[in-house]
Amino acid sequence: MSHEVRVCASAEELREAMRPIGHYFGRSRPADDQFERFARVMPAARMLAAWDGGRAVGGAGAFPFLLTVPGGRVHAAGISAVGVLPTHRRRGILRSMMRAQLDACRERSEPVAYLWSTEDTIYGRFGYGIASFSTEIELPRERSTYHAAIEPAGLARLVPLAEAETLIAPVWEQVATETPGMFARTSVWWQARVLSDPDARRGGVGELQCVVLELDGHPAAYALYRVNWASDRGVPTGAVDVVEAMGQSPEATHAIWRYLLDMDWTARIRARILPVDHPLLLLLAEPRRLRLSFRDGLWVRLVDVGAALAARWYMPPGSVVIDVVDEFCPWNAGRWRIGAGAIERTQSEADLRCDVTALGSVYLGGFTWAQLARALRVEERRAGAIARADGLFRTAVAPWCAEIF
Repeated sequence: MSHEVRVCASAEELREAMRPIGHYFGRSRPADDQFERFARVMPAARMLAAWDGGRAVGGAGAFPFLLTVPGGRVHAAGISAVGVLPTHRRRGILRSMMRAQLDACRERSEPVAYLWSTEDTIYGRFGYGIASFSTEIELPRERSTYHAAIEPAGLARLVPLAEAETLIAPVWEQVATETPGMFARTSVWWQARVLSDPDARRGGVGELQCVVLELDGHPAAYALYRVNWASDRGVPTGAVDVVEAMGQSPEATHAIWRYLLDMDWTARIRARILPVDHPLLLLLAEPRRLRLSFRDGLWVRLVDVGAALAARWYMPPGSVVIDVVDEFCPWNAGRWRIGAGAIERTQSEADLRCDVTALGSVYLGGFTWAQLARALRVEERRAGAIARADGLFRTAVAPWCAEIF
């Protein structure tokens, strides 16, 4: 059975293209309010659909993002809403959509594509490499004492969602510019995605709450959270579910989490998208009580290896020559000299040889070349090249994206 992959030409086609992914969330079509929010941040021209007889059987979208990388920012495609109806599996539809999507990214001068993967075996064959881990915690409130008795700073106040953006967006932006993997949020994104709180998004728990922490009279931290109230014979058993919480400084981060951990009438604090180097690991007196668990986080695809590598920072001095294998985007294949001075193609002998997925893994600083070598995912052609590459790619902050898009 044949299919046609093309860009959506109207809002109605965009709605139709959402049907395949919606099927896996128990919906035949997106609800009106859900579609309205999605359409505000996903232009029809950024959504591909696979058509069979006038019906969308697959869809794949790409949000236009400004992605933070070590030392800078780069235009990137945030891949989302990818799905193929179960009636049309194993027919090459996903591959056709990935082909069209990466070609479109290249034409738009978006040298990087990245995503959250629903299944970790899907995207490697299209050149995406696992680029970060995300952590989850569930902490009993009575075991949340900090290692040192530091008096919380600042003044916390609850803010209506309608008034929150102007107060918390600058905090996000400061953290985002310093953290690889995060992206710049537009006002439309704040209103349609982050601060929107319809019943369907609550999952049977409480309303979205926003608290702002002020230091010296200015917003320095914030938290978005839900209170999931429950009790057993009068004893609280519910949880505070943290959607996101961040501060502009270590003191602000310390204080906003102290607010969350000290909330009365709750038994537990849960958060499901935290970085692997979150300060709570060292703030708490009993870090094992976090019940920390890991899962894969971001997956990164270098669409244009030269432009993507040139967008980030490297630790001088020196350089390394990497022979890149890229079967799905063959324009990237070949030897690249990477260093603080320049990124360029070269005919010099390679120091390392790897698949493009390995470049995706090290690009944001989530993994090292030494880790890839131990997993047999990079070949060292010259002695000492792994250590030299790790020196060049070294970063101080673990990649993190606080939102699944």
